[in-house]
Amino acid sequence: MRMTRSGAVLLCLVFPVVAWADDVLERAPVRAWHSLARLEATTLAFQPSAGVGTDEGFVQVDPTFILDGGAEFGISLGAPLRLRLWGGSGGTGLIRREDWDNLSDFGQVVRAFKLGSDNAPVGVWFGALESYSLLSAHLVRRYSNRLNPDYHPAGGFLTGTLGPLYTQAFASDVLGARLMGAEVVLDVQHVLFGQPPEPGRYTLALSAVHDWGRAGGRAPSVMLAHLDGTAVVKVSPGFEAHLLAGWGGRPGVGGAWGAVVGLGADALTPTLDLRLRLEVRRQHGGFRQGFFGPDYELARFRAAGADDVPVAEASFPDGYSAFSEAEVGWDAVSYGGLYKHLKLSLGVEAFSWGRFDVDGRVAAQFFARSLEVAVKGLAAGMGQPGARYLGAAEVRWRFLDGKLYALGTGGTLLFPTMEGALRPGAFASVGLGVDNAR
Repeated sequence: MRMTRSGAVLLCLVFPVVAWADDVLERAPVRAWHSLARLEATTLAFQPSAGVGTDEGFVQVDPTFILDGGAEFGISLGAPLRLRLWGGSGGTGLIRREDWDNLSDFGQVVRAFKLGSDNAPVGVWFGALESYSLLSAHLVRRYSNRLNPDYHPAGGFLTGTLGPLYTQAFASDVLGARLMGAEVVLDVQHVLFGQPPEPGRYTLALSAVHDWGRAGGRAPSVMLAHLDGTAVVKVSPGFEAHLLAGWGGRPGVGGAWGAVVGLGADALTPTLDLRLRLEVRRQHGGFRQGFFGPDYELARFRAAGADDVPVAEASFPDGYSAFSEAEVGWDAVSYGGLYKHLKLSLGVEAFSWGRFDVDGRVAAQFFARSLEVAVKGLAAGMGQPGARYLGAAEVRWRFLDGKLYALGTGGTLLFPTMEGALRPGAFASVGLGVDNAR
């Protein structure tokens, strides 16, 4: 209950949301071994904003190999290789240097690796973190470690269960000193009355997260901690409702604290997976819930808003906020894989002093899953000077019995510079792919 519904994202590589090949690692438990090979070739153009830099064009070759050993083991290997066609400053080579210019970038070769599962005493997962939340999610919520276009780390997390304790520890970059944290959850009912028939109904949790700021570009270090309590108040077949409350702060920073109360509901049927959460928050002294959020990999260099400084040093007004989150997965035929006919994820936070943050992704499949469309967007600091907007879209069309597909993507980017500024740009690509997913 607490482990699968609150924090274990496993292989939720949400965007591109509709790559069938990644479903192999999320099959129902089987004993047989399965493999899958995929190759994509696209033309790709990075287009910096007018007057800043030069346009660059590449041909991108993207191989993937997946080996599925059932519920307890799976591995996906491969990385995009971008070969320059035009553009770039003097001295640039054939391969895009920014994709492989530090140790962390070599983490992108591991797309996903899992060992163990939610039912095992210990589980390990490595790969790209997309919309990752650390259990109670009051420190790390909807975080992506690949938002910086020139930084391609492999993240990872470890889960473990020992009696009434459940723990999840994570690192945003397993090859560099970056964002690290852990949350320990205590099953109070287990401690007081012995092992319950339904674990995780009444819990206390302590989490702490620290950013060392030494990989993916230098940035100020920062640390936050949070204490949470959760009570499941309604359980019925396919439905769960819970209440929550918590308090957090920034160790070593006086007067930086925050409090939160809220409620959540999860519904699960053969065709629908629905999760809802609503919270009321109080922020004071520069602390805020969801500090390590969807735009953090850019905000660590320059926060959204009028302050021209990293988020660790930016002023954040005291006040209240209302946060809501919805995750919806629907499939007309009770499809057992990760990707559904419709998958929606949306988070919205409105602050009492006039700021709004929105982060969302939606993906849909049409025409017997032959056409796939995915859109994602991020808006941070709306209603205030210095708001930040990012968006992207992807379309895939499968033909020849699904073995061959055409794809097109496009969107906006922000490139961190050596000075800590964010250089705006855009990208677009079209190409073909082939695999044996069907």
